[in-house]
Amino acid sequence: MKEILDKFYAVLTAMKETEVLVGAIIFVAALSLFYFFIFKFLRNNGARIAVTIFVCVFFVLAILFVLLESLFDTKLFILIPLALLIFVAVVFSTELKRTIWEKSSRKFLENKHGAKSFNEEEVEACITEIIKAVQNLSKNDMGAIIVLSNGNVPERILQSGTMLNSDITSQLVESIFYPKTPLHDGAMIISGTKIIAAGCFLPLSQKENLPKELGTRHRAGIGITETIDVTSIIVSEETGIISTVKAGNISRYADTDALKRFLRKFYWQEYDSRR
Repeated sequence: MKEILDKFYAVLTAMKETEVLVGAIIFVAALSLFYFFIFKFLRNNGARIAVTIFVCVFFVLAILFVLLESLFDTKLFILIPLALLIFVAVVFSTELKRTIWEKSSRKFLENKHGAKSFNEEEVEACITEIIKAVQNLSKNDMGAIIVLSNGNVPERILQSGTMLNSDITSQLVESIFYPKTPLHDGAMIISGTKIIAAGCFLPLSQKENLPKELGTRHRAGIGITETIDVTSIIVSEETGIISTVKAGNISRYADTDALKRFLRKFYWQEYDSRR
């Protein structure tokens, strides 16, 4: 009987050791994935220095925990990922929101319209048509917001307007922003060589230091670039001034050359990503 109990106890001990080992493997794998995605997120958002500093601090603490285990509670080591997560959530809240939105919106657009490719001639034709439309809108003091996206505008913003999926022509752009049309007050969303939607409502910028002459249209054109990785062109209804916006930074008084540089930079980045 004693031999049977001893064997049973040995089996239980082995099972516990196996469970501990499996649990440790799962914990290490989960922690590794956590650090991989966090560091990738930080690197993609220009925080390479923060990644380097944290990695150095992490390894120093790890060595201290190993060498001076008696002086440290090992539970504190588990708090490091939590501290990193809180740091990212607080400091990079806008970028985190942007990443989450882009993941869901890309999937929606790919399912709805597919990822269409385009060639150099189509790119130059689109640039020409957009510049022609924007300049005509400016001359006639007709307000406009044109959002240039790479398929990353959230579904809820697209569905706040009217889905079009139309080719880009200056006549269509101008007619949409004509003051007496139903869609003129909202934003136009362009993805690649297509006008995806028009009449869309955008989140407003919460910046307090914007010039007082910039109204709701400008706050919307700036706000969308703060939330997700898009650029926008704004035409003032009051003054006809053309502005370009990227990452929340607005550049006013854009002329033909400035618009060409702005659009070519966007389109060639987009073109390279689709080849």
